[in-house]
Amino acid sequence: MTIELEKPGPGEPTPATLGGRDPVTVIRRYVQATRPMFLTASILPVLVGTSWGYRAADELDLSALVLAVAATACVHASVNVLNDVFDDLGGSDPINTGRIFPYTGGSRFIQNGVLSIRAMAVWSVVLLLLGVLLGAVLILEKGIAVLGFGLVGVALGIAYSAPPLQLSARGLGEAAVGMGFGVLPVVGAAWLQSPDTALSALLLSVPVACWAMAILLINEVPDQAADAATGKRTLVVRLGPTSTVVLLILLQILALIAIATVVGLHWLPLAVLVAHPVLLMAAIYASLGGVAGQRRLKRSIELTLMIHAFGGVWLSGWLLVPA
Repeated sequence: MTIELEKPGPGEPTPATLGGRDPVTVIRRYVQATRPMFLTASILPVLVGTSWGYRAADELDLSALVLAVAATACVHASVNVLNDVFDDLGGSDPINTGRIFPYTGGSRFIQNGVLSIRAMAVWSVVLLLLGVLLGAVLILEKGIAVLGFGLVGVALGIAYSAPPLQLSARGLGEAAVGMGFGVLPVVGAAWLQSPDTALSALLLSVPVACWAMAILLINEVPDQAADAATGKRTLVVRLGPTSTVVLLILLQILALIAIATVVGLHWLPLAVLVAHPVLLMAAIYASLGGVAGQRRLKRSIELTLMIHAFGGVWLSGWLLVPA
């Protein structure tokens, strides 16, 4: 059966806008293929963990921070490109008519003929190898324990999209994102600065993980028809719109409870909670967009991204305040 591809939507990349062989265009093409606007989802957790480790150690290992951010961003970019490859092979992206670009439905590089599926696969491997190289330098600086963090992160990233596990199609992709974009980078970055803080960083990683999972869930809503049609049974496909909204709200409540617990333990001052009632109300409004129309849903996705970004920066800032 031949699948009729959708025409490029407004703002989507096309050979007319990103074609050509001049160096600047080539660089733009490959950078945009990584969906760089989403890289904050992995960089901010590293900053949260680093802030906690720095506070305990009372000194900053700048080289460890730079290497951790660079390696994490490379692996994340690789995973983004890899996800595009397998969503095209699985058929969900080519038939996705409900997508909200640039947030859902993939980068559209393959479907719109900007890069071939082979070029995207090769680019994913290159990015992964670069991340591994940076991680190797970090191992030389900080010891073999870094390898454990790296292996888990890479394994989660590949298993999210690639068969035979393909966690995203089994309703486990959301948990993998919570681990890979919450627990792992926060705890790992804290450990790099001060190994004694790794256990306590687990609690600090909970709100970050919840915010990251919320991004994935709300992004899956407009894609659910295409995902269901191709057997990609994400959590949104399994739960349906109403239960997804409930889960989104519960994740935001859990994030607030975790931060309140941190305050209760006197790790952070009470003032850190000032912004969170507003964040929670914004999150509830965003979550309700999961059962709304496309225009409202787009605003909900953007608001969920803003909650993650603001929450990560807010938490990092307060962690830098002396105890």
